[in-house]
Amino acid sequence: FFAFSLQYRSINHRVDSKSLWLYRWYYSRICQCILSLTITIILALAFIERPSSLTITSDVRYRLPAWDPPCGLTESIELLCFLVFMIDVSVKSYLVGWEEFWKNRWLMAYILTLIVSLTDWVVSLSFICTETVRIRRILRPFFLLQNSSMMKKTLKSINSTLPEMASVVLLLAVHLSLFTMFAMLLFARTKDGQQDKEWVGYFRNLPDSLTSLLVLLTTANNPDVMIPAYSKNRAYSIFFILFTVLGNLFLMNLLTAIIYNQFRGYLLKSVQSSLFRRRLGIRAAFEVLSSLKEAPANAEQPYVSAGALFQVLQKVEMDSRCKQAIMRSLKIWSGDHLSAAQFQKLFEELDKDAIKQHPPSPEYQSRFMQQVQFAFGHPYFGYLGNVVALANIVSICVVLVMDADKQPSERDDFFLGAINCFFILYYLLEMLLKILAMGLKRYLSYPSNRFDGLLTAILLVLEIATFAEYGFPHPGWRPEFMGLLSLWDMVRLVNMLIVFRFLRIIPNMKFMALVVTTLLDLVKNLRAFAGILVVVFYAFAITGIMLFKGAVVPMGNTSVVNTTYNNGTLQCGTYEQLEYWPNNFDDFAAAVVTLWDVMVVNNWQVFLEAFSRYSSPWAKIYFVAWWLISSVIWVNLFVALLLENFIHKWDRRCHRESLSDIEYQRTVELMFR
Repeated sequence: FFAFSLQYRSINHRVDSKSLWLYRWYYSRICQCILSLTITIILALAFIERPSSLTITSDVRYRLPAWDPPCGLTESIELLCFLVFMIDVSVKSYLVGWEEFWKNRWLMAYILTLIVSLTDWVVSLSFICTETVRIRRILRPFFLLQNSSMMKKTLKSINSTLPEMASVVLLLAVHLSLFTMFAMLLFARTKDGQQDKEWVGYFRNLPDSLTSLLVLLTTANNPDVMIPAYSKNRAYSIFFILFTVLGNLFLMNLLTAIIYNQFRGYLLKSVQSSLFRRRLGIRAAFEVLSSLKEAPANAEQPYVSAGALFQVLQKVEMDSRCKQAIMRSLKIWSGDHLSAAQFQKLFEELDKDAIKQHPPSPEYQSRFMQQVQFAFGHPYFGYLGNVVALANIVSICVVLVMDADKQPSERDDFFLGAINCFFILYYLLEMLLKILAMGLKRYLSYPSNRFDGLLTAILLVLEIATFAEYGFPHPGWRPEFMGLLSLWDMVRLVNMLIVFRFLRIIPNMKFMALVVTTLLDLVKNLRAFAGILVVVFYAFAITGIMLFKGAVVPMGNTSVVNTTYNNGTLQCGTYEQLEYWPNNFDDFAAAVVTLWDVMVVNNWQVFLEAFSRYSSPWAKIYFVAWWLISSVIWVNLFVALLLENFIHKWDRRCHRESLSDIEYQRTVELMFR
């Protein structure tokens, strides 16, 4: 029960000795690593199985034939992965028991997915791997999804938000439909062909009108869609401005607000349910320990012996800090018995996050060394280092501006080499003085110092290598190619690291540090969201390969600006004129990049038009569905997470209490994580 509560797991498991041994074995680090590695392997198969992504370029004009693995190679790896998954689902089903198994929809879906995948695997071998549709490839992301409790919670949160999102999406559809009707009436075909540019380009029929306004909702074709009508009469701009204001500024941002409101409420509810499972596990442990020893006749309520608990804690695998804190509290406990409330309170240490304590600075006996320690350990010495780093950046910018238009043979890198040498020596001296003042252990306990020290060491090695290869800076010190890197390449590498080192100023700027810490916390909490994005990307990429593989046919290696196609000159902004040939669905890697470009929604109308022309007009449904799921739902979920982290950080900063006498700190993010 301690093991269940430590990881916020449910206690609805078999608790006999063999089952508990199997439970510990299953949740051991080795078994979980094997399971994670298996999931990674089966997902990565999409890059090497037919159609393979093992080519230098995805451009259909220059791509060489890809290597296709022989039939049975990837299928054998896939079968091994399926065997691991069968063991996984068998152990899970045994541990939860038959009664809980029928209540667990994820386990039932797990078994169904394995059955369908194995059936499709057998069919694939019977066709000697020549079949074009492989259902099991679309089902692979499920193995990633079911293995993460956080992804399940996030998916459940999205599901709970769907009714509210559906209402706004329906309102968007009504908004789009009404304005489409207005547009078809406003820009109807007339007798004057010169005045029908708007009708010809964007509102020829109902599908084209809907597509044009849907793209305008994302502002990807603004102001292109408006220009023909606006050139005719400036009053037409009112229609497009009104459509954009209502749709993009009001309805789309309302959708963001709804997702944020629903999602943050579910996060809190999820934390509460996790804490409840921990409390339940601790209480169950209390009941078991209290039943091991008969209570005296005069005892009014069950209790646990402090000695028995101490013996159990010595055998339990848990965080050493929490174990030591609980044992310290137990040693100073005045009585021999613990009630249920006292037992629960004792284990509140599990919910606390330790505030890192930095090692003490060295104590010098010499008066001179004490003054040195005070001077170089003072924050003002750090501020001086920031000023020097800024001066280094400014000097590099000046030299780069002066040499921007010069040929490599015309550059004189004496000045740049000299200032780099000076500043790197200063950084080395600064690092050594800080170590002298703070001590090595205290210096390394600060992440900013580790960042500074690592970059200083790299810069010093590069500078020594440059001097060893090309000599010391002197007038006429010009780059020449020798070895792997030219002098100019070495100098550029050093300068890029110096620019990167300038990030040391972030902790000293209050609001910038707030933003950066929010981003870092976001990365820590982003695994569930990134996992769901991987699932969606994977499923849509495989579907896109099935629908559009080989659809894009190259027109030749010549420029297409003045080339005729379908008896007409290609218009500016088309797939061919923009040379978007690498964006296709001919292999998995190319499909992922294409979906990314569509998710960004810049010029996504080019993909809508091109794949509708190359394959079928119904292709628009695929791209619109991808836009809804990725750009509308997932991006808004990302914004919700960003707001939640930032608001929490801001509230803590604005209402910060003194932490000097507090050893531990509770955080909602830590418990949720």
